[in-house]
Amino acid sequence: MADYHFVYKDVEGASTQWDDIQRKLGNLPEKPPPSKPPPFAPSPDPDSLPKDKSWIDEKTPEELEDLEDDPDLDDDRFLEDYRKKRLAEMREAAKVIRYGSVIPISGSDFVREVSQAPPEVWVVVVLYKDGIAECGVLMSCLEELATRYPGTKFVKIISTDCIPNYPDRNVPTILVYNNGAVKDNYVGLQSFGRRCTPEGVALVLCQSDPVLNDGQSKGDASRKAVIDGVRKKFIEKVVTEHEDDDDGSSSD
Repeated sequence: MADYHFVYKDVEGASTQWDDIQRKLGNLPEKPPPSKPPPFAPSPDPDSLPKDKSWIDEKTPEELEDLEDDPDLDDDRFLEDYRKKRLAEMREAAKVIRYGSVIPISGSDFVREVSQAPPEVWVVVVLYKDGIAECGVLMSCLEELATRYPGTKFVKIISTDCIPNYPDRNVPTILVYNNGAVKDNYVGLQSFGRRCTPEGVALVLCQSDPVLNDGQSKGDASRKAVIDGVRKKFIEKVVTEHEDDDDGSSSD
């Protein structure tokens, strides 16, 4: 005959008189407090939360258009005006052609990719040669700037493919185009200062024209935004390097 064993489990937190005596004598650990379920709290209704500028900023263009008939916004003139302003900004930003990388081209591509670029697009052309260290330094800076400013078109072309017999001593060379014409040129790495950095190259390119475009603004507003952003990054980099030097000297 099978031997059945039954295990009885009491209600959680229950204790026998014998267990209570053993706890008083220190033979058993203290009884844990009975667990209680957390109090019920209904999840917040997003529609009941207060609406402000941050609520508008989180919306996509499609969602902002859907809010046009929202009765809550009809009662809040500020939010309705801000919605229209954000929607206009998004539509304007969507018109900006985005590139985001340094595009390799050949001599036969030059007219199409550079001279015939849209008139609102600034084109930065770098003439280079493989195996020349200075070209690699500048190219690294331009690749970072191309990512940071996708509204500007960056292209690279082997110097002699662009200009036959172009001297290697002049590379890297940058040509800046807009509306089919050369607006500026920079010959040699020394054009960008003693230490060639993305910030230094950006400041040189934007000295007089809004060459760099982050895709968010145009014209002088874009130029000012770029210069302000570059200066901020430059100051942050100097402060970081200074702190690293202090840490190194203190460890000595």
